[in-house]
Amino acid sequence: MIQGLGASSRGWIRQRRAFAKHYRCIAFDNRGVGHSDKPEGPYDLAEMAEDAVAVLDAAGFETAHVMGASMGGVIAQILAVLHPDRVRTLILACTASRHHEWRRELLAEWRDTAAEKGMRHVAGRSLRWIIGSRMRRRLELPASILWPLIAAAPAHAFVSQVNAILDADDGLREELATLDVPTLVITGSQDILTPVGDAEELAETIPGAELVIVPGAAHAVMVDRAPAFNEAVLSFLDRHRAVADDADTSPAELASVNLPLASA
Repeated sequence: MIQGLGASSRGWIRQRRAFAKHYRCIAFDNRGVGHSDKPEGPYDLAEMAEDAVAVLDAAGFETAHVMGASMGGVIAQILAVLHPDRVRTLILACTASRHHEWRRELLAEWRDTAAEKGMRHVAGRSLRWIIGSRMRRRLELPASILWPLIAAAPAHAFVSQVNAILDADDGLREELATLDVPTLVITGSQDILTPVGDAEELAETIPGAELVIVPGAAHAVMVDRAPAFNEAVLSFLDRHRAVADDADTSPAELASVNLPLASA
């Protein structure tokens, strides 16, 4: 489970226990957040994909069902392209395969705000892009989960993660067309940060990919529509269980892995 910009593995809180009834779950913190090291930049998304492989190695698994959200979805795409033999299935949530100029400008604004004013100012600006307006009005839980996830990230690490996103090469899209792995693309119908068009483009690019659009969900689809998200992903995994004949898919204790990362 690979989380997005500025978020720690706690962002999977509504998936980890549900999924652990069926699969062994490995949730880790990207470099710069949570319990992982927070080196000065620059960061690189390909390097962060190698971090994910290192976590998989340390946990003792040759292959895994790989699920990434937002920035973590891009990292998951890179991991699948660079290490296709490590990926049983690929779940790409609320993510994209290329830049849009408006999104580059928005991320650059968040980066500059973090550098100049600190993360609490970023959290205030970004929350409306992550949680839909109806959910903010009707339910406090998503905001209570996501606010500390955003605000807790160190400013320098958040800046480095944003720069890693902005520096990512759009040429990744061409490599995605070569993937031969069962893939689920899932997004919210109300996602304004990575709109439905991004998900449709991903599903069209990756051969055989399935697309699920969760009605009423915003960018943080795994939080504000957790039951629907979990049902869609678990259904997908169940249908592709044969892909992992050697997998231990029996109920297992949740394994949450946080490893220190070298600053070099």
